[in-house]
Amino acid sequence: MAELRFHFGTMGSGKSTLALQIRHNLTGRGLDCLLITQLDRQEGRVSSRLGVSAEALILDHTVDLFRVISMEHLRGSGLHAVICDEAQFYEPRQIDQLARVVDELDIDVYAFGLLTSFQGELFPGTQRLLEMADIRSEIQVEARCWCGARATHNARLVNGRQVYDGELKVVGDTGNGDDAGSGASNEPAPVVTYDLRCRRHWLSEKVVHRQDPLFEDIPLSRE
Repeated sequence: MAELRFHFGTMGSGKSTLALQIRHNLTGRGLDCLLITQLDRQEGRVSSRLGVSAEALILDHTVDLFRVISMEHLRGSGLHAVICDEAQFYEPRQIDQLARVVDELDIDVYAFGLLTSFQGELFPGTQRLLEMADIRSEIQVEARCWCGARATHNARLVNGRQVYDGELKVVGDTGNGDDAGSGASNEPAPVVTYDLRCRRHWLSEKVVHRQDPLFEDIPLSRE
């Protein structure tokens, strides 16, 4: 019986690497797999920070995944698995469509994504995966904060400064994030990057930027 499996972890935990490894193992056995993604770092491919990549179908938030996968399934000998990278960016209705793929087409679906956004809240797609998946599995490769503690949160930096507000879906290192301003400005577009933080240091930046008294006793020094 097919299953919907959700593998989650922080940035740098090896989500895309594991997705590509599963694809490699299945296709190596002669099984047909469909690799899909949204907002990946490399257009037209799923890419790992280790340098491996594979061609992928890039589908945006408007696409009916059940319809697309059904059409692919009818070609050739049929699909055995669908592998979904960057699943946190999928719409909740698309997660329901993936569940239909499992239940109605009997195709295994492997989804990989982040749990929380730079705001420290569940992505809508992630929340729906946690609600709908047959298997939920945290990737055990532990990424680290700059202090050496286990990283649990993803921080968005705009020109090196951590931010807590802005558009939810902004790919890092694009230089055209939600704080980029209007095209009429002569100033260079801000650079959007992401960094891993432990909870303590993800929260501590609020002292600097918001002077939140709730966190006033948290030391900011990196010494």
